[in-house]
Amino acid sequence: MQSYEADVVAWANEQAAFIRAGRFDLLDLEHIADEIEDVGKSELRELESRMAVLLAHLLKWQFQATHRGVSWQVTIKTQRNNISRRLQKTPSLKSIIGTDDFWLEIWDDAVDMATKETGISGFPESCPWDIEQIMNPEFWPE
Repeated sequence: MQSYEADVVAWANEQAAFIRAGRFDLLDLEHIADEIEDVGKSELRELESRMAVLLAHLLKWQFQATHRGVSWQVTIKTQRNNISRRLQKTPSLKSIIGTDDFWLEIWDDAVDMATKETGISGFPESCPWDIEQIMNPEFWPE
């Protein structure tokens, strides 16, 4: 049997083969459970990353009006589309974006990103927009 610690890819392929062959007695259930949980965590991390990038660009759009350009528009539109797609494919994430913890962490990441990219400090301490505004393709903060 392949070792999970030695080669996770070989281990995963072997576990899949055991399942397909009906050899459930050979399954490494503890590590399988860990990997299944990691899939959910990965989906959440992707959503968090995309939302932070979107918020950072909305901040830059609002606070650096003289630097607005097609590149920022493309990034904002792309992130909105990718977030929407992610929420459609994984609807359980919708409940997570309604939590304060989600927004606190994402907002901190977005402000940090925007600060590093612009040199501006003093962004709002909390997100000034609601999710409907953030995801609205017609919303461009002024």
